[in-house]
Amino acid sequence: MQAQVYVQLNEKLVQQLPGYVQKYYLEKTVVPLSPATLYQYLNEFKRFFTWLIDTGIAPVESINQIPLTVLEHLRKEDLGLYKAFLLNRSKATTKNSQGSLSHRTVNRSLNALAALFRYLTEESENEHGEPYFYRNVMKKISLVPDSETLQTRARNIKSQLMLNNDHQYLDFIQNQYYDQLPATSTRQKKMFQRDQERDVAINALMLGSGIRVSELTNANWDDLNFKQAQIKVLRKGGKYDLVPIAQWVLPYIAPYLKIRTQRYQPTPDTPALFLTKGRAAPRRINSATVELLVAKYSEAFNHVRITPHKLRHTLASKLYLETKNEKLVATQLGQSSTKATGLYTHIVDTQQKDALDHLNQSFKKD
Repeated sequence: MQAQVYVQLNEKLVQQLPGYVQKYYLEKTVVPLSPATLYQYLNEFKRFFTWLIDTGIAPVESINQIPLTVLEHLRKEDLGLYKAFLLNRSKATTKNSQGSLSHRTVNRSLNALAALFRYLTEESENEHGEPYFYRNVMKKISLVPDSETLQTRARNIKSQLMLNNDHQYLDFIQNQYYDQLPATSTRQKKMFQRDQERDVAINALMLGSGIRVSELTNANWDDLNFKQAQIKVLRKGGKYDLVPIAQWVLPYIAPYLKIRTQRYQPTPDTPALFLTKGRAAPRRINSATVELLVAKYSEAFNHVRITPHKLRHTLASKLYLETKNEKLVATQLGQSSTKATGLYTHIVDTQQKDALDHLNQSFKKD
């Protein structure tokens, strides 16, 4: 989804929320948080405020009427009940059932609330130069332990990565995908021929840089420095970053750069690096389209549908395998800490299996 679409959704959504949340939203658009992150946060606030009304904790009729005093005087017990509500939502058994939430989703909800309470108790300022209130109950609420170890999670996603066949994947799109299309799918073949160079470049850039799909779709033509093999992207938190690109992927990107202007006919109003044909004019490719094209090609390649995020995992895993440096991997991915990079050590760390194999060989000798 394009950033501008998120902005439009956010502006509609924030009108349903209390005035202090509207002020939070305005301040965070200046920081800025990305429109996609704000969209997630606003939806979590709406869910929480709806729960406050449904449980009678907030004695009002609509969520935009919930006063600050309700949040100020929330007890740890109240937030514990909300946490339990998120964890124990029943699985989908009826048409109206909402389904259960994963531990990661619950933690995202709690993190969103922690950000709001931090704003209200530390970052905000009333007419007297003081925060709206000082008691932050969210500091007493712990996150839910992940139900999977990093090793288990790594094992589950390793089969979806292209650790040893990323070159073959790109070559498949270039030279074999067209021949696999049914002879009757004339339109599908025509669309592929039009977008082949673009689609190869998109997959190559993600495999060779590890940038997020939103960073790719928001990039403009002049953000790519082909000679220096780097691209400027807007990271989470609103900071720009120059991201190195692996040299081996540049030949996969170069054909798109040659045909972009002639094929897609961009105007000054369409500075996007990656374009798609619109009815009246070219337009910036969106994240949903990238998700679909990666799924399409990956399924045709090895019968496993993957997401752009798995291409990001692939780059990170290979980079860790080469360097054994978690900090370097975190820097490449635009992460502020190495907390999330532990996954990649488990994906590529074969020492445990090698040790077991060695034990097995020793057993046979005995």
